[in-house]
Amino acid sequence: MKITTWNVNGIRAAIKKEFLSWFAEASPDVLCLQEVKAYKKQVPEELTSVPGYTQFWNSAERAGYSGVVTFSKTEPIGMTAGFGNEEYFGEGRTIMTEYPGFTLFNIYFPNGQRDQERLDYKLGFYKALLERCDEMIASGKEIIITGDFNTAHEPIDLANPKSNEKNSGFMPIEREWIDRFLEHGFIDAFRQLYPEKVQYSWWTYRFGARSRNVGWRLDYFLVTKGIMEMVEDVVIHDDVMGSDHCPVSLFLRDHAGG
Repeated sequence: MKITTWNVNGIRAAIKKEFLSWFAEASPDVLCLQEVKAYKKQVPEELTSVPGYTQFWNSAERAGYSGVVTFSKTEPIGMTAGFGNEEYFGEGRTIMTEYPGFTLFNIYFPNGQRDQERLDYKLGFYKALLERCDEMIASGKEIIITGDFNTAHEPIDLANPKSNEKNSGFMPIEREWIDRFLEHGFIDAFRQLYPEKVQYSWWTYRFGARSRNVGWRLDYFLVTKGIMEMVEDVVIHDDVMGSDHCPVSLFLRDHAGG
């Protein structure tokens, strides 16, 4: 089973940059998109009727902002927009899909760069999600959380850690929340497989950052232990253009739903 995540930074813009051709060629079993910045009615029919996929949209109430979409070849057992916390529903940041054996969260985590209020909102989002996941794990659920976490966890996960310690995305208080997810039973699948590999999934559009590979690893698969036992690989597709992020894929073996 191949699950791919990608922050497309505007799906309508991505479509103009060969997104549909990439989608057809990559053909993931599940595709999780973040920051689509559109309502379903605003995108071309070629996307809303992709053959072989069921699709679920959770767009933000505010036009042209945030939004997530999950495409799935296998019909999920269930789908929920959000994760049960109304405070974090209106921005279109989460889709939760149930498959045989696991729950998949497609998430566009908040960005805390604007001001203290948004940083607090981001940290509160992490807290509310972890509380929900704790409940699910206690009931025996296996979980995959994927998407744009808007946080680089360790110094290896960005090109210039020292100069970014006071910037949102690498502040200690943000990184501590990734630590808490790991302490509560989650595993960073890419880092588990590649403990010393330097590879990024986001580059600012400024300063020729991508051509110089001055980037950050912001797009993750956090998985519970039972899922990690099925992981064959995690691939960061840093050769794929079309956004300031690149796609990341999780490959699972021996799963009835894939």
